[in-house]
Amino acid sequence: MQRPFSIEKALEEDTLLIYAINGDILPIDHGFPLRVLVPGWVGIAHIKWVGSIQVSQTPLFSTYNTKRYVLIGEDYPVSEDLKVQGVTGQILTTQKVKSAFELPWDREIKAGKQLIRGRSWSGEGKITKVEVSLDDGKTWRSVRLREPNIAKAWVRWDLEWNVRPGSYGLRARAIDSSGNTQPDKISWNDEGYNYWAVVTHRIKAV
Repeated sequence: MQRPFSIEKALEEDTLLIYAINGDILPIDHGFPLRVLVPGWVGIAHIKWVGSIQVSQTPLFSTYNTKRYVLIGEDYPVSEDLKVQGVTGQILTTQKVKSAFELPWDREIKAGKQLIRGRSWSGEGKITKVEVSLDDGKTWRSVRLREPNIAKAWVRWDLEWNVRPGSYGLRARAIDSSGNTQPDKISWNDEGYNYWAVVTHRIKAV
């Protein structure tokens, strides 16, 4: 598999070639002898075992940045220059700001005092604020962010809630240090990649 990226991205301070972990040589099942780490990018390009590295004065193209792992749709136009290279959609790079609850879907919880937990992350900065709605988006409240809170990494958060019996639609949305906020909707792409809109998480309290 080949996954091209720009010289600018390769030279960023946190783009790393990893040969050791926790003071030991990188284990085989973690990519020995070498793996590349590209914080902030989507999974397909975030961490990869390294077979070889090619440097070019002109952009490189492979299946994995022309026809696969690209955003295809009316709202994701591609320049004519890229079309000539066989690119069928906008190339996936940075991970968008997202949030998730640490609860199974349709989970039943006990009524009364509960600590609702979740995580948010962004490929473009540090999470600065997370809001949660307990009533399908009608009202929102800020949650408590936990340390460590590192740019381009998960941050844990929680909210104390005295829940009454009933059915609820929980929603979470995050804001990062670059000003990105999770939207209510995004334009669909044919492959369904990089979905980062707010979603409703259904639970029941009994």
